Amino acid sequence: MTRPSKPVLSRRGLIGGTAAAGVGAVLASGTPAAADSGRRRDHVDQAAVEAVAAGLDRDLIALRRDLHRNPQVAGAEAFAAAAVADRLTAAGLAVTTGVGGTGVVAVLKGARPGRTVAYRADMDAVPGDGIMPPLKDRPAAHACGHDIHTTVGVGVAQVLAQLRHRLSGTVVFLFQPGEEKLEGAAAMINAGVLERTGAEEIHALHCGPYPVGQLSVTPGSGLPGQDWATVTLTGPDAAAAAGRLAAEINALAAVALPQTEADLARLVADVQTPDGPLTRFVVARSRVQTDAEGRVQVAAMYRCWPEERTAEVREDIRRVARSYAGATVAFPRDPFPAMVCPADDANALARHLRRVLGARGVTVNHGAFPFNGEDYALFLRRIPGTYTFLGVRSPGAGVASAFPHYDTFVPDERAIGVGVRAMAGWLATRVRG
Repeated sequence: MTRPSKPVLSRRGLIGGTAAAGVGAVLASGTPAAADSGRRRDHVDQAAVEAVAAGLDRDLIALRRDLHRNPQVAGAEAFAAAAVADRLTAAGLAVTTGVGGTGVVAVLKGARPGRTVAYRADMDAVPGDGIMPPLKDRPAAHACGHDIHTTVGVGVAQVLAQLRHRLSGTVVFLFQPGEEKLEGAAAMINAGVLERTGAEEIHALHCGPYPVGQLSVTPGSGLPGQDWATVTLTGPDAAAAAGRLAAEINALAAVALPQTEADLARLVADVQTPDGPLTRFVVARSRVQTDAEGRVQVAAMYRCWPEERTAEVREDIRRVARSYAGATVAFPRDPFPAMVCPADDANALARHLRRVLGARGVTVNHGAFPFNGEDYALFLRRIPGTYTFLGVRSPGAGVASAFPHYDTFVPDERAIGVGVRAMAGWLATRVRG
């Protein structure tokens, strides 16, 4: 999950991990896994997923810790790519490396006919200047949870590989580089992964500031895109005028950058509120700069929701700039698209997760987190799918401990087991069609 670039801002039950047998206990004791017990055993059911996953928990946590100790930024994810390729080759998947840079594609064919479904996990770490608060010379780190995403993807593949004799269809695992730079999804798509694999839909998880054991689905919501504007000013008072203009552009924002734990908690509450403040917003950040020719400029970046407001916000920037004599406005690149998740798919996932985790294990995002974006948007523009937030907040911990891109981000590793069980079961149902 990508933050704005530096020039703009500088139950014992549901928990997996080392004690992941607790997931099975909840599945068997509530409605969840018991519902699978009467089904025909010739398909992958949730009880089978749980049984296999229980034997993988410790190794997956060890993998996540290896990835965490070896963070590599966009385009340099050699350690993660090798770890993924080694494990999935050993599990019997057909593995291709070097896709779209350091990307890895692993294909698992089930023993029965069915559909082809993709699962995406991003691998890159956050560069130091992308971690909040910005500090000079901070090293790169897995502050966005991609180490957990990669680990969950490996675990899902290993679980389904052990159940391939009962698995229908084909699951394609896309381990993506370069998400933090909004480059990796395009690189893999341009390399032809969707066409060559025939993927009909795609699914992904992302760490989120929800209690461990809970997932938040995103029907019709997602994450905003991003757009950029440059206003050039002239005249002897250009520098002073630029400062005023930057303040006016920033005033277009309806949501302030969170400064405190309470602010972060409010974002989490608001995003789950139907018709709440995060179902429609603008966030804008701008700064004064001088270009190579010595001209004074205001460089602005904004995000809006819903995406249809992009043209409206561009016109607002032009309107504000027109009050400054001689100001010229340019939009140097096309807007990066918003990630919008199809409602039907997300609602189907919610129904599945409620059967697996129980009602308390699922919540819904009705709006979008305003300060983050995702290049997974490009996959969802090609094929339908889901993008779901995996709760990583430990019991009793503050929300900042589970908020990606903050230096306080310390996710609960037990979320790995939750993600593996949830997604392995979900993918097994999707390939059956």
